[in-house]
Order: sequence, then C-alpha cells, then structure tokens
Amino acid sequence: MKRTLAVVLVAWSTLALPPALRAADVPGTTCRVFPANNVWNMDVRRLPIHAKNVAWRRTTHVGTTKLHPDFGPPSYGIPFDVVAPSHADVSVGFRYDDESDPGPYPFGPDIAIEGGSDRHAIMIDEDTCRLYELFAARWNGGDPSAGSGAIFDLDSNALRPQGWTSADAAGLPIFPGLIRWDEVFGTDPGIHHALRFTVACTRNAHVWPARHHAGVANPDCPPMGARFKLRASFDISTYSAKAQVVLKAMKTYGLIVADNGSDWYVQGTVDPRWTYAFVDQLKRVPARAFVAVDASACKVAPNSGAYQYGPGCPAP
Repeated sequence: MKRTLAVVLVAWSTLALPPALRAADVPGTTCRVFPANNVWNMDVRRLPIHAKNVAWRRTTHVGTTKLHPDFGPPSYGIPFDVVAPSHADVSVGFRYDDESDPGPYPFGPDIAIEGGSDRHAIMIDEDTCRLYELFAARWNGGDPSAGSGAIFDLDSNALRPQGWTSADAAGLPIFPGLIRWDEVFGTDPGIHHALRFTVACTRNAHVWPARHHAGVANPDCPPMGARFKLRASFDISTYSAKAQVVLKAMKTYGLIVADNGSDWYVQGTVDPRWTYAFVDQLKRVPARAFVAVDASACKVAPNSGAYQYGPGCPAP
C-alpha cells in the first residue's frame, strides 16, 4: 500500500518546517525511506561549521586521504533484499541480545549476506515497509544467529532506545545511507539523503541522531553521528554526470559517521551494474574537501529523528 506523509503546518515567527522533499523510495515497492522531515533527508548546506571541525578533520587524516567508495563491481558492497509478506519469519539468536530487537526477522537461506567480517543482512518487507537489519548474520542451516539486530518502521521518525546498538556501531539504520544504483543510473537520477561513512578513530561518545558508540577516549576523534558535507565551493564540473549525482548529494545532505572502519569509506549497495569507471571517479575526491557541520539545533525531540529548521539550523 502507498505510504503518505501527513504534515502538520504550524506557524512560528522564527521556526520553519522542512520543505516537502522527495524521500528516497525502496526499489520495487511503494515504501519511502523515512518521512521527508527525517534527519537522513535533511538539507545541510547552510548549517554552521562545527566547533570541532579542525580537530575532526585532522584525526581523519583529510590531508592525505581521498574518498573511497566501499562498493563496486562485480559484487562488492552491502546487499539488501525486498521480501514479500509471505516470506517466512524466524527467530534469531543474538550475541548482544540486550540491545537487539527480538524479531522475528524475514531471514533465510535466500537472503544475501555481505561478504567480509561484518556480514550485514538487510531485508525490507514490501507490504509493511519495515526495515530489518542484522550484523554478523549466519543462517547456520536453519539455526540463525547474529551479533545484533534492529527493526525500523520506515514510516516513523522514532530512534532506537538511547544506548542501543543496531547493525552498526552508531545505532542507526544502514539502508538509508547507502548509494544505490537506481539513484545514480535510474530513469530519475538523484540521491535525496545523507550517506553513511566510516572513519578509523571515533570518540567514545555519540551525537544525534546516533544512539550508540564504540570509540576511544580521544576528544579530537569524531563521535558516532557526526555530520560532514562536501564544500559548496568544491568544483565538480570535471566529474562525469553520474559521479556528480553523488557529489551533489554530498554537498546537499552530507555524510554521517555510522561505524568504525577505514577513513572516508562511503558505502553503497551490491549491484553487478556498477562500473569501475564510475567508482574510480569518486576516488578522486580529496577528503580535505569536506567540513563538519553542526546539526544539533535541528533536533525536534531527544528520541526522534525528525528535524526542524530554526535558530541555529538555517533553512536552505
């Protein structure tokens, strides 16, 4: 069924609701990826530079690092599966069960699992528009297990409980921050959401909208949830039209620190249609072209991913 967004307009002299942005859709469904006023869909072009910008840039080695697309041909990236309501649901045994949603999950031997050590599995129910994500997922011949699991209602701005992990260390959903082939090469190209990325050093703290951290006691490392954007002045005219789709999103919606990993690795989906020519374009972008922005004044409520423009959070 088609999900619609009910927007309540409130007249304030100094505050403004976000514009009715087109939220990204889940391919093959009528599901949107969170309401238009969700933090993943927030335009950050006019947000103030964060007070820790210089320190965060230094500890992520922007002077010697370039952006790294953590996806590409033939099957490199994070997979996801859209499942029918008839898909069997199963109970999953979790290592971190005190911070995992009990489920059940539409997991099975047919569900793709990310290669490498993280072994993420992502499932989206095409009818209920619920997003299911697993970390360290294993089918185990019908006795499924995972490190952790999280379930998100794509129609809701609700965040996970404070202090809870998810399928990544920030306690955030993974799917909304992935670069997808249909967004870049589809009939209506455009990325209308922030992107998830990793850095090697994160602080033992987190900021909205993150709910969890797994870092070190170094105040100069960015916390989980820290947001960066590509500078408006960065010249993208020498990049291909398809690479510009990604770079425009980085200028408009930015990137969110979502997990520990290599510096400036940005994630995308598994898709055999990715080309080396495309991903190699993104490898040319220097990390020094990014700056940290302060989104704290955009928060509506502590446990909500909704944002609102106003003092300290200027509208684009």
